[in-house]
Amino acid sequence: MKTEYLTDYSPALGRDMECMVYGHAGRPVLYIPCQDGRFFDFGDFHMAETLAPWIESGQMIVFSVDTIDKETWSDRRGDPYWRARRHERWMDYLTRELAPRIMDWTGQSGIIAFGCSLGATHALNLFLRRPDLFDRVLALSGIYSAVYGFDNYMDDVVYRNSPVHYLAAMPKDHPFIQLYNRKKGVVCVGQGPWEIPETTRQMAHIFHEKDIHLWVDFWGWDVSHDWDWWYKQVAYFVPYLLDQN
Repeated sequence: MKTEYLTDYSPALGRDMECMVYGHAGRPVLYIPCQDGRFFDFGDFHMAETLAPWIESGQMIVFSVDTIDKETWSDRRGDPYWRARRHERWMDYLTRELAPRIMDWTGQSGIIAFGCSLGATHALNLFLRRPDLFDRVLALSGIYSAVYGFDNYMDDVVYRNSPVHYLAAMPKDHPFIQLYNRKKGVVCVGQGPWEIPETTRQMAHIFHEKDIHLWVDFWGWDVSHDWDWWYKQVAYFVPYLLDQN
């Protein structure tokens, strides 16, 4: 499998950001690691091996990025106002700096957002906020309320990073809903150890109420919040996401 290490200065974050690229061609995938994760986790935790059939055949090329969760969602003792705005700068880095670079690199106009655990939270948020950039999403075992990172603190920036809040308030005639329905997405969660399926149920209800046709899938009571299940879910859902029909 072809791999390449990238580093570049991010004006949004004021520091260098690192990225690993897996593959040589195909649909671009932005992989967001689990909570506090690093850009090399895609390889170190064997997700690259799981996706190898699609990567090596040139059906997808994966860009695995760094999180800054330790400064934002995970820093419960930090100032929530500052943490929310720091997170928003990371979103700016992904959407205004990295996404255009990925599109130039691949010649593709749409990116698949993919993540597990808190990475899924960020992936779904990217897809819902920027359907002009992200035309697919695979979100596994996420929590889709900013309460997870910010407790009872809420302001306009936290709100726009909390899908259960902003999507519930979206008018049914909002043009984004038509965009979502021209694309594909999977939101999946297990119901076993360490899984927290409640906000996925909320998202399923909101999707139904807004007539948003994303696939929400609840796996069994034996399905835990862990890599072995995410490997199985990825192998199950990726063919659907890559299918152009």
